[in-house]
Amino acid sequence: MKFGYSDTCLEHDTGGRHPETPDRLRAIKRGLKRKHGVEYVEAEPANVATIEAVHDPEYVDEIREFCASGGGNWDPDTVAVEETWDAAVQSAGLAQWAAEAALDGASGRDTPFSLGRPPGHHALSDDAMGFCFFNNAAVAAQAALDRVERVAIIDWDVHHGNGTQEIFEERDDIFYASIHEADLYPGTGAPEEIGTGEGEGATCNVPLPAGTDDAGYCYVLDEVLDPVIERYDPELLLVSAGFDAHRHDPISRMRVSTDGFGHLTIALRDLADALDAPIAFVLEGGYGLDTLSEGVSMVHEVFDGHTPVEPDGEPDEAVETLVSALRDRHALGS
Repeated sequence: MKFGYSDTCLEHDTGGRHPETPDRLRAIKRGLKRKHGVEYVEAEPANVATIEAVHDPEYVDEIREFCASGGGNWDPDTVAVEETWDAAVQSAGLAQWAAEAALDGASGRDTPFSLGRPPGHHALSDDAMGFCFFNNAAVAAQAALDRVERVAIIDWDVHHGNGTQEIFEERDDIFYASIHEADLYPGTGAPEEIGTGEGEGATCNVPLPAGTDDAGYCYVLDEVLDPVIERYDPELLLVSAGFDAHRHDPISRMRVSTDGFGHLTIALRDLADALDAPIAFVLEGGYGLDTLSEGVSMVHEVFDGHTPVEPDGEPDEAVETLVSALRDRHALGS
């Protein structure tokens, strides 16, 4: 794979006790150092106009001024320093590079993966929250619309990407699908949230019960996300790839294994192949350094030809009930 990376993203210093730390990127790079076929690309930062295509200009100015004044706590969870501005525009630029590289014909072992921070999927059009300032995947998807007509964002981070949903929920040119832990921060992402106005039906939320494992996640992809996205027929797939649903992540209660992330990758790679659409990955969360590193490495290994261990067991009854209801809500048939 080709990984978008810049040391600029290390300069966003959240402090010693914050879970979203520069050590996340360092751990990923240490893990990838042991793999072959890894190439790093340092893309240009996103320009302000590109960011303002999905964020209110007054908000963008407010973030720039907040960082220039030394930063601090935007809210109890979301911390900035002076260097956060450069890191945030760099992170958005890396995501934009990933989308453009995919559209330029990257495939197989050249599949692009953006390793930027701060992450983005909680960033609203006019507010920062949940460690996020600019919505990297949204910036990338919007920029891609200069070249294609429809983009799908699939978000497997354990938290619902409320920012991505809010930015696009009234539009039908960006499809947003999220598979996340129910009742976890930020408390959004109910099945009833399917978009509004012209965007009605272009949002699909799958709030899974705590403790869902590999079998449950794979079942959701097979029975809900694959068919609903295939029907939408996007020309680009963007994966908001958080690894905090891992069974050993410190801030979630899900039970996905490292091999489970491999199977999610295979399912989305196969979906992209079926649609004849390119695919790109954008880093979101993941706060256990070892499990984050292992998860990113597993995505790379899948595109390098590795087959992960098959998941054990079957989805539990709660997951099957949710899937049945979602298939009815999105008119996927029996």
